[in-house]
Amino acid sequence: MFKGMGGMGDMAKMMKAAQEMQGKMAQLQEDLKAIMVTGESGAGLVKATATAKGELTALDIDPSIFNADDKEVVEDLILAAVKDAQSKAEDRSREEMGKIAESMGLPRDMNLPM
Repeated sequence: MFKGMGGMGDMAKMMKAAQEMQGKMAQLQEDLKAIMVTGESGAGLVKATATAKGELTALDIDPSIFNADDKEVVEDLILAAVKDAQSKAEDRSREEMGKIAESMGLPRDMNLPM
C-alpha cells in the first residue's frame, strides 16, 4: 500500500506513537496531582504531605515540640520535612515517567519532557 512512498509508513507510525505519548504524558500530569507522598523529620514529629508534582498539601506537627525556646529547632524540622516530601515527590514523578517510557519501548531512565 505504501510502496513507492519511501519512509512515509514509518513516519505515520512515529506520528501515532508521538500522539500516544502526548496523551500518556497529559494523563500522567493529572495522575501526579493525585499521588501523595509524605516526608518526615525529627523521627516523625513533623510530617509534610505533598502531591507527586511537589505541591505541599498538609503539614502535621506533634504538639510536644512547641516550646518557645525551641523555635529554631521547630523551624528546621518543618523545613526538613518539606524538603523530604519534595524529594519523595520528585522520585515518585521520575518513577511514573519511567513506567511510561518503558511501556513505549523506551529506556526506563530516559528523561521525558514534563
